[in-house]
Amino acid sequence: MGWFEALVLGVVQGLTEFLPISSSAHLRVVGEAFGWGDPGAAFTAITQIGTELAVLIYFRHDIWRIITAWVRGLFDRSARSDPDARMGWLIIIGSLPIVVLGLLFQDSIETTFRDLRIIAVALIVFSLVLYWADRVGSTERDLPDLTVKHGLTFGFAQAMALIPGVSRSGGTITAGRFLGYNRAAAARYSFLLAVPAVLGAGFFQAYESLTGDTEGEALSWGPTILATVIAFGIGYAVIAWLLRYLAHGSFAPFVVYRIVLGGLVLVLVGTGVLEPT
Repeated sequence: MGWFEALVLGVVQGLTEFLPISSSAHLRVVGEAFGWGDPGAAFTAITQIGTELAVLIYFRHDIWRIITAWVRGLFDRSARSDPDARMGWLIIIGSLPIVVLGLLFQDSIETTFRDLRIIAVALIVFSLVLYWADRVGSTERDLPDLTVKHGLTFGFAQAMALIPGVSRSGGTITAGRFLGYNRAAAARYSFLLAVPAVLGAGFFQAYESLTGDTEGEALSWGPTILATVIAFGIGYAVIAWLLRYLAHGSFAPFVVYRIVLGGLVLVLVGTGVLEPT
């Protein structure tokens, strides 16, 4: 991977990670469109470390409260009723589905699921599901209303993003809207829920790359680090913008964009302009 390629893909990762449009799909499509090929699941996972660092810094006060309250609750029974301690457990519980399914389907995630035809269909189908959820979902619930059952539902929705094109934020926000959470609350929990899963996957892929356990072309570490740093800076700005937007805006523009992109990818694959695998 060259430096210019890393710069472009880092910008793409930062712009798309938190929007409900699937960053992994965009990295795959952009890489193929520019003739660079598939940047790979390892590159995707490692650059996502950058965007998750943006989450850690943007929500640093919330995350610190959650961690300290959760640890306090381990030793002090009375502290377990603290909403932040409870949120810590809900993030752990909500992270279980993607950990289990990620390990079970690791080979498919790195190969079969990265087929452009699958990605295009996922972009279109799940955009319609998001639109439906946003239309029919109520806005009566906020983060204090989270339950274990809801946390698991969010978690399984997040696990669907193992298929590029579904979108991690799109999947969890869709689940939240179906459950009656307002847009900002669903997005906020989506960001917090992604931290353990994304950091875990990123560092796991980094470890495998460093130890030579990955298949295929080895990572170019200099360009990959550049892409990760760029993704961090742009991702931080996108978080701030999206939370402001969701206070009054809908997901309709993202739905339209996903449908157009998915349709375009199918046409380009069908005409032979893009190679599906």
